[in-house]
Amino acid sequence: MRDAHDALTRAGRALRIVLLIALALLFLIPFYLLVRNGLATEQDITAPDWTFFPHDLQWSNLTEVFRDPNLPMGRALLNSTLIAVATTVGTVLLASLAGYGLARIPYRHSGIVFYAILGTLMVPAAVTFVPSFVLVSSLGWISTLRGLVIPTLFSAFACFIFRQYFLGFPKELEDAARVDGLGYWRTYWRIVVPNARPVFAAVGTIVFIGAWNAFLWPLVIGQDQESWTVQVALSTFTTAQNLNLHELFVAAAVSIAPLVLVFLLLQRYIVAGVERTGIDD
Repeated sequence: MRDAHDALTRAGRALRIVLLIALALLFLIPFYLLVRNGLATEQDITAPDWTFFPHDLQWSNLTEVFRDPNLPMGRALLNSTLIAVATTVGTVLLASLAGYGLARIPYRHSGIVFYAILGTLMVPAAVTFVPSFVLVSSLGWISTLRGLVIPTLFSAFACFIFRQYFLGFPKELEDAARVDGLGYWRTYWRIVVPNARPVFAAVGTIVFIGAWNAFLWPLVIGQDQESWTVQVALSTFTTAQNLNLHELFVAAAVSIAPLVLVFLLLQRYIVAGVERTGIDD
């Protein structure tokens, strides 16, 4: 019986490995298509006979994307980087302060404030889009970094994650800090932040990816070509009269490269940070 049980265990483990490999290959297909078509000619992309990789890889396609006068790819990458970094830093700072205050600073209406913040998650983005645009326009922030970043800094989801994490944070560390004369502010900076790096990295990664992939708000606010983000620049291919396929695939591959790098570097923090948040109050 034990041998049969061990055989079933090994078979189940092998089946899981095969399934994971199949899913991984399926997940990698879009990346393969981006690289394959990005390094191919127009004829190779539209040819009826499919080849795994073209015989002659067109590495010059990479430079062609950045030399296209109708596609400010270099400027778009810079804008996306500035917006994503500024949004990530601002959101993590504001959400962590709000989450720490809701979790640690006692006051009468903290529960009401917390549930009001959660309630904003149920408000569709389309409801606040027009009022936000009118406000940004009245402030003269159209086609500016301020208009692209500041209205997106509030994140109820990030605030919720930080609050749940800080509820489980060891109070003994904070009590020791208060014995040494530290208040809430210095306790937060000197004790809480250095010991909460996983949740900061997890939330920061999620916010960065969301800010980099944002399309609708940068499309409306970034009306000047100099303020285009990568996603807005890529959208010009869908409205172009002559569609340059290999350039589209190269631009798409370049645009996702920073996200892949950030995810590979910080993926363990995403899991560790979310695992430590807890859902108990």
